[in-house]
Amino acid sequence: MEVQLKVAGARQEDVGRGVVRIDKKFQRKINVVQGDVVEIIGNRETAALVIDAYPDDIGLDIIRMDGLIRKNAKTTMGEFVKVKKADVKPAKNVALAPTQRGMRIMISGNVVSRNLRGRVLKKGDVISLISQRKDPFTESIFSDLFDVISGSPFGLGEIRFVVVNTSPSGVVQMTNLTKVDVLPEAVEIKEMEMPTVTYEDIGGLKREIQKVREMIELPLKHPELFDRLGIEPPKGVLLYGPPGTGKTLIAKAVASESNAHFISINGPEIMSKFYGQSEENLRKIFDDAEKNAPSIIFIDEVDAIAPKREEVTGEVERRVVAQLLALMDGLKTRGKVIVISATNRPEALDPALRRPGRFDREVEIGVATKSGRKEILQIHTRGMPLENVDLDHLASITYGFVGADLEALCKEAAMNSLRRILPEINLEEEKIP
Repeated sequence: MEVQLKVAGARQEDVGRGVVRIDKKFQRKINVVQGDVVEIIGNRETAALVIDAYPDDIGLDIIRMDGLIRKNAKTTMGEFVKVKKADVKPAKNVALAPTQRGMRIMISGNVVSRNLRGRVLKKGDVISLISQRKDPFTESIFSDLFDVISGSPFGLGEIRFVVVNTSPSGVVQMTNLTKVDVLPEAVEIKEMEMPTVTYEDIGGLKREIQKVREMIELPLKHPELFDRLGIEPPKGVLLYGPPGTGKTLIAKAVASESNAHFISINGPEIMSKFYGQSEENLRKIFDDAEKNAPSIIFIDEVDAIAPKREEVTGEVERRVVAQLLALMDGLKTRGKVIVISATNRPEALDPALRRPGRFDREVEIGVATKSGRKEILQIHTRGMPLENVDLDHLASITYGFVGADLEALCKEAAMNSLRRILPEINLEEEKIP
């Protein structure tokens, strides 16, 4: 027996835990209860522990999962996946490798095994090892697993591993007896690309992300809808707002979640001292995007290459603006190439760029509210070994802080604690307090 459910994003407290949330009505249909293992079938198959839906989600035919589980199932928010009870076996041996190229990890398999106790794995899955905090919605029957995890000495922040092999094969669950081998270096994964940024890595911008997704994911994934309506899909989105609010992060997350080819350029990088070279650089980028469609071109600091033509004295800037206008008008790949640009100074842009047909939608990315700041703090402290820290209080006293400020705050707090204990610890020892 299986059910079809719509994929929705996870809340911050569930990120990296390897769990999905399903309403009890659908749990009964597939004969599972909280704490059981379900198999999720998108364009790839993966598995996760099931826990009860949030009170707000009761009765909804959705399955909440984080970005890693979505990537493992090769699906994205808004798509439907099949969910069924998994045939799970206890894991005897599991081989893991870091996902980051160039990273060498020398860590005991016992430490990793202790962190993963109770987790569900399948060969090819990407998993996250972070210092977990217990979820207030989780009932005691399920909380033992997270007591184990939260007390772990693995305080290295968030590290992602790929499951290279499992014995037996298929869906396995980690136990006290599972032997874990950690390969020191990253391995090539042909099945899937690593998710760099997911929607759960962006805090306090739910409404803005929703707007950008409507403008970008629909044309990339379902251009036939626009054909049926007889209209041209949107070609561009302009994100504007103060520095550090998450404009670049939104563009990366949309590209990662929609599996689009992502080309990122900084405005000043385009400019060249040679005659005609700046326009040639722009043309090459658009050609590359069309060849690798579906693509997203992200132009950061777009005001550097497209200022108001009547206010610039140089001929190069005028030609670059004209070339960018021509390229946006000439995008042939219907709905398969989207241009996202970001600026702190929208009023400095050439008005011809801001008309419909070029940058169809302008989305303001503003300073986060108190609840948004709390979400951002949860993201940046996700891998920190925190005890008795009141994030609500921190969110209330950081009025006016943007995402970049809150990230700096978390880093500075970590560096302060490091300075405090550095004289007392022996770095030659394996264990760090």
